Amino acid sequence: MLTAFGVTALTFMMVAYALERRDRRMVIAFAVGCALSSTYGFLSGAWAFGVVEAIWTLVALHRSGSLRSSRWARRPRVGRAG
Repeated sequence: MLTAFGVTALTFMMVAYALERRDRRMVIAFAVGCALSSTYGFLSGAWAFGVVEAIWTLVALHRSGSLRSSRWARRPRVGRAG
């Protein structure tokens, strides 16, 4: 059961990573996949893998926030001249 969880988590993470450029939500999905993979690493006793995936989760969440703010900054301002 644990192996099936790990395979599913890693597959989800890799699909989200492959689709990241299409939509910001895929970056968030990648972060979720990393968190699931981290959980698998800790549950399986591979703590180093769990730590690395936890770090990737934080990196992906940071990237998601950066994308959100950069897209918001580029939006045209409605109702302002200039």
